[in-house]
Amino acid sequence: MKKYLSLLLLTIIVSSCQPNPENQGNIHNADWWKELVVYQIYPRSFNDTNGDGIGDLNGIYEKLDYLEELGIDAIWMCPFNSSPNADNGYDVSDYRNIQPEFGTMEDFDKLLGGMHDRGIKLVMDVVVNHSSNEHEWFKQSRSSRDNPYRDYYHWWPAEKGKPNYRYSLFDPKGDAWKYDSTTNSYYLHYFSEQQPDLNWENPKLRQEVYDIMKFWAEKGVDGFRLDAFQFAAKDTTFPKFPEGYEKNFFEYYAVQDGLHDYLKEMNEQVFSKYPVMSVAEGAGRNFKDAHDLVDADRNELNMAYAFDGVDIAQYGGYELSKMKQVFSKWDSAFSEKGWLSIFLSNHDQARMVSRWADDSPEFRVPSEKMLNTFILSMRGTPYCYYGDEIGMTNIDFQTIDQYQDIAAKNSYQKAVIEGEDLNLFMKKLNFSSRDNGRTPMQWNTSKNAGFSSGNSWLPVNENYKTINVEASQKNPNSILNHFKKMVKIRKENPVLIHGTYELIAKEHPQIYAYNRTLGEEKMLVLLNFSKESASLKLETNMVLGKVLINNYENIDIVNETVGLKPYQGLVVRIK
Repeated sequence: MKKYLSLLLLTIIVSSCQPNPENQGNIHNADWWKELVVYQIYPRSFNDTNGDGIGDLNGIYEKLDYLEELGIDAIWMCPFNSSPNADNGYDVSDYRNIQPEFGTMEDFDKLLGGMHDRGIKLVMDVVVNHSSNEHEWFKQSRSSRDNPYRDYYHWWPAEKGKPNYRYSLFDPKGDAWKYDSTTNSYYLHYFSEQQPDLNWENPKLRQEVYDIMKFWAEKGVDGFRLDAFQFAAKDTTFPKFPEGYEKNFFEYYAVQDGLHDYLKEMNEQVFSKYPVMSVAEGAGRNFKDAHDLVDADRNELNMAYAFDGVDIAQYGGYELSKMKQVFSKWDSAFSEKGWLSIFLSNHDQARMVSRWADDSPEFRVPSEKMLNTFILSMRGTPYCYYGDEIGMTNIDFQTIDQYQDIAAKNSYQKAVIEGEDLNLFMKKLNFSSRDNGRTPMQWNTSKNAGFSSGNSWLPVNENYKTINVEASQKNPNSILNHFKKMVKIRKENPVLIHGTYELIAKEHPQIYAYNRTLGEEKMLVLLNFSKESASLKLETNMVLGKVLINNYENIDIVNETVGLKPYQGLVVRIK
């Protein structure tokens, strides 16, 4: 292929949402971050090599061959910077250092080198909506009103009275203002009181952050995920919100005036200077916000990470029609410009199979395979969470004392204060707690599932004797081997990355079905989201070709009607 022709075709492809089939050979090389399969790791729960019960960087290094065998292209690693762990690393006390329990900077360099040797990129979590209250910036800021670091954070002098109410996501009373007697002032914290919000109106603070990002980019980090950044911009006069505003939280808290200016500045100083990808947690209040964040001509971010989809599955169940509507709506909105992330789980959610399907012994395996098929066959960059490749499930905590998560503990206190039905609260927490998704990786049948030789920071799920990597590797029909196969299929078929998405059988109550099309290439994805068999009549004149993947041994077709077994999922070519 001629170099200059490739460059010309690449330019055409990037600017087009309906790629010409003649250009398919070049589409595969366009916008590398679109073609990634991202695997998210929660470091403290992945693999412990020193026996302290906490996962570490050397533990990830030790498993790089396993990760390479998965076929994934990038690892999004949750925060590994120094932290007092009020929120397990999402409260950073030193942005240029490694959390001691995870290892040293030398360990990090070795890990990054090992990843790059295997063709795996690293996406780093950057937590800069807030810092830890133990960060030196905050220690200086709270020491006096005239300290040079005072305006790195949001302060309100108490002599002006209590500031207008702002909601805190983690505070037991829901109050984002914390009184500090040292300077007779309140400071703002949208999360816990140990996570004071940074003041992005301050250009000195912004430059500090950009310099930190450059530091890591110079070390070879391949991407940045901006945690909670949609909340970074605030109206620092802190006016009173209108009555009833709490019914539309994001309208008043997310993507406020100034955020796009900060991102453009960040792009100019960091993203445009290094070969890195960028994604922010959250996609704003509406599609316009999302497009303004990620459209290429905006020069802000590469892709949106919207929560509308992942938030559908709740205690008590969900409607498949709602799932179809939300995912189809987002795809449609980004069919011509911008790019999406596709995910059903992460470190802030309970386990995927427990939330979205059926984790019972009877249906766990087909359920997890079907869900992985969905993530890896949709348009957008797929984000897969550690343990979902083997079908890890929720752990069954019964008392609040068993939970480690600050969100769980503080929400329990809030429920007590507000007089909620605590029995119902605990049932919901059992289903949805973030701790469900943070239990240690289940490697084998040895002590602590092979995660650690010491006392694990969070209990290992008791089902590790049957659900573990070692057993999965030996079973050709395991969830793990199905996951590897589906990753390979996605990589070998650009239609599953860049192709158009068309929802079919919109009203079907059990089956989620859609076509993916790129030029002359067309594929049909059929997913039964129920524990009952279901059938779907094919479109007129549709002729099925080769089945690329199927989580059952066969597919039933009678008189142009496809029959799907419980939680069956497959991808098939259309002739």
